Amino acid sequence: MSDDAAPAPLSAVPRLMRLVCALLGAVVVAVMLYVAAGLKETTNTVVNYRVSDQVAMVGLGLVLAAGILFLGRSRVDADADGIRFRNIALGHALPWTAVRAVAFERKSPWASLILENHDEVALLAIQAVDGERAVAAVEGLRALHAAARARDPQPPPLLY
Repeated sequence: MSDDAAPAPLSAVPRLMRLVCALLGAVVVAVMLYVAAGLKETTNTVVNYRVSDQVAMVGLGLVLAAGILFLGRSRVDADADGIRFRNIALGHALPWTAVRAVAFERKSPWASLILENHDEVALLAIQAVDGERAVAAVEGLRALHAAARARDPQPPPLLY
């Protein structure tokens, strides 16, 4: 395989999940703004509400929305050298020699990597609900994997 025919680098993110997280985060902030506006400053009840309580409600809404948005951070980047992916919080980088196959079963919610040591790692950035984008991403990963295997057919080391 010549360098001109090498598969292009690939990046994938969960589009629908990011949209849902953004909408849900906006709803949480809107609800907390409504709650904060409803907390009138008063001293004639058992609980004394002040402006600081209103600010705290808005701050709590922003923190909750940030946590929701954090769930959509998944990402996959791959090129001829290997694959780098982040599933919510933790990032990993693997050379193609460590990957046995890219799996995306018909009923799977997301793609996964089958490693040479027989472990399976989920790729949360490539989700079935993204439809054709997910299929294109898996095809791109498989092409990069096949090109790397054709370029370096030596068996991989035992441990990764």
